[in-house]
Amino acid sequence: MPFRFPLATVLRVRESLEKHEERALQKIQLEMARVSHQIEELTVRIAKSHDAREKAMAQPIPARDLHTLLWEVQAAGEKKKALHRELQTLEQQRNEQIKVYQEAHRDRETMTDMSNKQRDVYEHEQTRAQQKSLDDIFIARRHRS
Repeated sequence: MPFRFPLATVLRVRESLEKHEERALQKIQLEMARVSHQIEELTVRIAKSHDAREKAMAQPIPARDLHTLLWEVQAAGEKKKALHRELQTLEQQRNEQIKVYQEAHRDRETMTDMSNKQRDVYEHEQTRAQQKSLDDIFIARRHRS
């Protein structure tokens, strides 16, 4: 008779929940990476706009062009601030999701440990039963001789 863990269904559910929470955590981390990349791009764009403005100031330039350069820097700065706020929100979500994932992981680990212990007990009992059977056969043959 093969080993059967009576709570195998519960273990599968716990494994599924753990994987689900892990995927949710990965999704948040991916979004954080995307936002961080956008912030880096904006930082580069702002630096380039500042350089372009400095170069433009050295030459005669129409006021509307200068105003456009200033507006671009200001708009990029606003967008960068918004992305920083979004990144903070994502960090909070990640911290909360880490706790949820750790709890799901602990729950699954508990069930896995329970299954392993029961399997060990089962295998030990099977070994004892086989040994007893071999002992009985040996004793029976010995009595025949």
